[in-house]
Amino acid sequence: MAKQIHLNGFVQNSPSPHSTGLWKHKKDEGIKHNQISYWTETAKVLERGMFDAVFIADVLGTYSVYGGNHESAVRHAVQLPAHDPLLPISAMAAVTEHIGFAPTISATYAQPYSLARQLSTLDHLTEGRIAWNVVTSYLESEAINLGLSGRLPKELRYDRADEFLEVVYKLWEHSWEEDAVVYNREKDIFANPEKVHAIDHEGEFFRVPGVHLTEPSPQRTPVLFQAGASPRGRDFAAKHAEAVFTKGHSLEALKSYTKDLRNRTIQQGRKGEDIRIFPMVLPIIGSTEAEAYAKYEDLKNHVSYEGTAALLSGHTGIDFSVYNPDQYLEDMETEAVQGNLDMYTKDPNKKWTLREAVQNHGLGNGTVKFIGTPEQIADKLETWAIEGDADGFNIAQSYSLETFREFVDHVVPELQKRGIYRTEYKGKTLRENLFETGNPHLPDNHPARKRKSLI
Repeated sequence: MAKQIHLNGFVQNSPSPHSTGLWKHKKDEGIKHNQISYWTETAKVLERGMFDAVFIADVLGTYSVYGGNHESAVRHAVQLPAHDPLLPISAMAAVTEHIGFAPTISATYAQPYSLARQLSTLDHLTEGRIAWNVVTSYLESEAINLGLSGRLPKELRYDRADEFLEVVYKLWEHSWEEDAVVYNREKDIFANPEKVHAIDHEGEFFRVPGVHLTEPSPQRTPVLFQAGASPRGRDFAAKHAEAVFTKGHSLEALKSYTKDLRNRTIQQGRKGEDIRIFPMVLPIIGSTEAEAYAKYEDLKNHVSYEGTAALLSGHTGIDFSVYNPDQYLEDMETEAVQGNLDMYTKDPNKKWTLREAVQNHGLGNGTVKFIGTPEQIADKLETWAIEGDADGFNIAQSYSLETFREFVDHVVPELQKRGIYRTEYKGKTLRENLFETGNPHLPDNHPARKRKSLI
């Protein structure tokens, strides 16, 4: 059987989050992100396209590195307004049956006890279709507005996230035994207290003595997404993640990333295939190649230069307002998103000026663009899946929602015709569909399942 490609729809609860300035495009519907109908239609379109999940990015702060203030972010809707990623999920779940939902929540600013309850509740309400994109957050404004004096150092953020996951694993996997709920009406016993355990966690960052507040959900632990790019981030993903989101310019960069990440996963005592790798792709589709490239030029004309410079400054933690636009970008370490800097400073095929990086970053946050006919785009997806060892793709948007409709209507049938993409959902839960198994739970080699190491 040919390798099967998996797809997620990449969204954010903001007007034009990943293609800065495209809210102005006549086909864009992003300004409706504050309406339930926008989200229910998004979910229905993606489920019609047999996508695995709606992947919901998020930040808790403003992009105020550029010029030292938030003015550019406000003026150009640079992921601002930024509405909550969790709240649309129940509405989307109510109008769908199969597609999953992967909200982004920061392990730096959330509390494990309450977050475990939120995600378990959603996993119950969706009948096992919840994931969690675990991030450690990179914006200084997030830290300040959430009561800290500044952004925590990267190593400390990952140390905290490691313990955060240890706590939620105890709550999700080990607090309630599988048969704790008995529903015994005759004896007036809803659940057997002997099978509900306090986790008694005491660590460097958290003290959580009690029991989990919800009974086991269909998946127990949500599907775990992560997007680590730095060496520490990749080790964190290799230890915890079931699916990893990445982006880059080239097939060669993807090959290097997938090989490295799978090796790190094996070093963690897991199998290389235990982790699904999803590079981000922005499709630009035309009935002819010329039409697709004409569309690309039109989309570039809608990009906001200042807004994208503010976005790139926030992504990298570098104030590009003081840079000459024709200055070449230099390789350096950042406490923000290392991957967004590495795309432009470690590209073996090109030296990037700031102007070029901003122009590229404005569509799809700088990710690779697949431009062409449905057949040409399917060719590229197939090549990246096979030669690049990708398991699937996070599909980004230029103009919101219509990009998904075009992809579902024109590229998905081509993938199905080649036998490399599903024609129906086989599983009940997100984990079953993502890994094509009949098991809704984490495998036994995942650290969350190793009871002795946790309790």
